[in-house]
Amino acid sequence: MQAYLDYAATTPMSQTALQAYQKAALVLGNASSVHRAGQHARELLEEGRVWLAESMGAHPLEVILNSGGTEGDNHVFWSVAQQFEKGHIITSSIEHSAVLAPARFLEATGRFQVTYLTPDRWGRVHPEQVKEALRSDTVLVSIMHANNEVGSVQDIQQIAAYAREKGVLVHTDAVQSLGILPVDVHAWGVDYASFSAHKFYGPTGVGMLYVRRGLELAPHMMAGHQEKGFRGGTHNVTGVYAAGAAAREAVLEQPETHAQLTALKQHLQEGLQGIEGTFFNHAPDSSPKVLSVTVQGADGEALLMNLDLEGVYVSAGSACSAGTMQASHVLLALGLSEEDARSSLRFSLGKGVTAAEIDFAIEGFKAAVSRSRF
Repeated sequence: MQAYLDYAATTPMSQTALQAYQKAALVLGNASSVHRAGQHARELLEEGRVWLAESMGAHPLEVILNSGGTEGDNHVFWSVAQQFEKGHIITSSIEHSAVLAPARFLEATGRFQVTYLTPDRWGRVHPEQVKEALRSDTVLVSIMHANNEVGSVQDIQQIAAYAREKGVLVHTDAVQSLGILPVDVHAWGVDYASFSAHKFYGPTGVGMLYVRRGLELAPHMMAGHQEKGFRGGTHNVTGVYAAGAAAREAVLEQPETHAQLTALKQHLQEGLQGIEGTFFNHAPDSSPKVLSVTVQGADGEALLMNLDLEGVYVSAGSACSAGTMQASHVLLALGLSEEDARSSLRFSLGKGVTAAEIDFAIEGFKAAVSRSRF
C-alpha cells in the first residue's frame, strides 16, 4: 500500500479533466487562425475560459491565461514595476517564493520599498496589520489567500477593503484555494488573483490571472498579440479546456470536498498527536487541505526519507523549495527555531485520499519517527 499525501504540491488530473483533455487534443487548429479549424479550437479555448472565470466569480474578459501561479504572481509585480516609477509594496513573510522573489527584486532596484508583515503564531496576517502599514506611496498589497505550508486562511475581503479605501492595488495568490474554499474574486474586492490548474485536478502548465476590468496590466515579458497582447505564445487549447472542466467540477464539489478533507485531517491529527515531541503548526480554522507537524529531536531529511521508504509521500514544505534542505521560511516566520523548522513535515490532502490511507500513513509516520530521532 502507498499513501500520496502531497496534494498541495500537485493533484492528479480528474477523470473529467482527462476526458476533456482527450477531446480537445483531437482538435486540429491554432486558436489564433481565422480558418474553420482554427475557430473550432478558439471555441474550445473560450469555453474553457468561461468555465475558469465562473469558478472564481469573474467575467471571462477578466481572465488572462498563462502557465500557472508563478507566472501570474510575477506578471502582477512586473506590471506594477512598469506602471509606477517608485513606491511602496506590502506583502507578508509567509508568501510563496513566486511573490517574495519579485518583491525582493523590485526592492533591490532601489525604486520600491517593501514591508514584509509578520503573521501570528498560526500564520494569520490580520487586516489591521495591512491597514497600519499602508502609506501615501503604497502601490500594491499582495497577500495570499490560503497558505501552502500551514494552511492559514486570510481575510482577503477586509484586507482589500482597507487597501481600496486608499486607492491601492490588491493581489492575492489563491493557488491553494479553488475547490477547497469558497472563491469569489468580485466579492473579495481584489484587483488581481493567481490560480494554477494542477492544484485543483487539472493539467500542469496551465494557470489563470484574474485582472479586474478597467485595470491596467503591462504586457508580459513574453510579448505577442495573443491574450489581448498581455501574453504572447500559441494558446494551450487542450490544457485550458481540461483546466476549465476541472475547475467547474472542483467548484461544484467544493462543499463536499471541504467536509471530506476536514474529517480526514482530524483523523490524521488525532493519530499523530500522541507521538512524544510532536506539535502542530496550523490553526484550527486553517484550510482542511494542509497539516503541518514538527517532530522535535528528529532529523528532517531522515524523517522524509524514512517516510518515503514506508510508502508515505509528503513534503518538508513548498515543493518549489524541495532539495534545498533549507528551513522553511514560513515556519521561521511563525517563530519556530531553525532546528524545529528543519524537523517539520507538511501533509496535504486531496479528495482521492481514503481513511485506510490515513491509517497507513499514521503507522508509517510512527515507524519513521523512531528511526529519525537524533
